[in-house]
Amino acid sequence: MVAIKGADIRQNFKNYCDLVHSGETLIVSRPKNQNIVMLSEAKYNELMKRQRNAEYLEKLEQSFRQLENGEVVHKTLKELRAMEQ
Repeated sequence: MVAIKGADIRQNFKNYCDLVHSGETLIVSRPKNQNIVMLSEAKYNELMKRQRNAEYLEKLEQSFRQLENGEVVHKTLKELRAMEQ
């Protein structure tokens, strides 16, 4: 992880983009602690995938808790087919 000032990135934007693309994470410090983080698209996609997976796993956990607590609805196949129409 590399931290730089906003003014420095303007002067060497291509070099910092190359650094980020090679796997480095870049923190750009800004006034009033409004910092930003630059990372590669591959790292971003990986983070988003992990977040989606965590959300999905939480939904599964919630479903298991509901099942254990008896918070379920029972329907026959006939009732389900009637709901389709």
